[in-house]
Amino acid sequence: MRWLRARLGQLEGERGSALVEFVFIALVALVPLVYIVAGFSAVQRGVFAANAAAREAGRALATAADPVTGQAQALRAAELAVEDQSVDATDVRVAYAPAGSDCDAAGSYTPVLVPGERFSVCVTVTVRIPLLPEFVDANTATGQFVVERERYVDG
Repeated sequence: MRWLRARLGQLEGERGSALVEFVFIALVALVPLVYIVAGFSAVQRGVFAANAAAREAGRALATAADPVTGQAQALRAAELAVEDQSVDATDVRVAYAPAGSDCDAAGSYTPVLVPGERFSVCVTVTVRIPLLPEFVDANTATGQFVVERERYVDG
C-alpha cells in the first residue's frame, strides 16, 4: 500500500486530513438541514394547533347556554388547545363566519346559538420560526371548524 500512496502523490504528512474535511462538510451540510427541519416542524405544529383550537372552540361554543359565555369558553378552549401543541398562546384569534363561507369572511358573523344554527369557527395562530428575530414577519396558520347547533336544545 505504501507504494500506491507514493505513486498517487500522497505524503505521510497528510494523514488525518480526510477526517477534518469530513467534519467540515458534515457541519456545513447538517446544521442548515437541522434548522430547516426545525422550521418546518414549527410551522406544522402551528397548523395542528390552529385546527385543534378551531375544533375545541367550536365544541365549547356549541354546548354553551348563551352566546356571551360561549364565546368566552370558546376562546379559553382555543388557548388550551394551542398550548397543548407547545405554541405561544398569546397570538390566538377566534372569529366566526356564516355557514358555507370561508375564513376570509370571519369576523362578520356573531353566533346567537339558536337551535339548528350553522356557522364556522376560524382560529388564527401566529407561528414564529425558531432563531429568527421578532421584526421578521411571522407565519400564520388558520383552522376552521363548522358548528351545527343541535336542533332540539332545552331552553
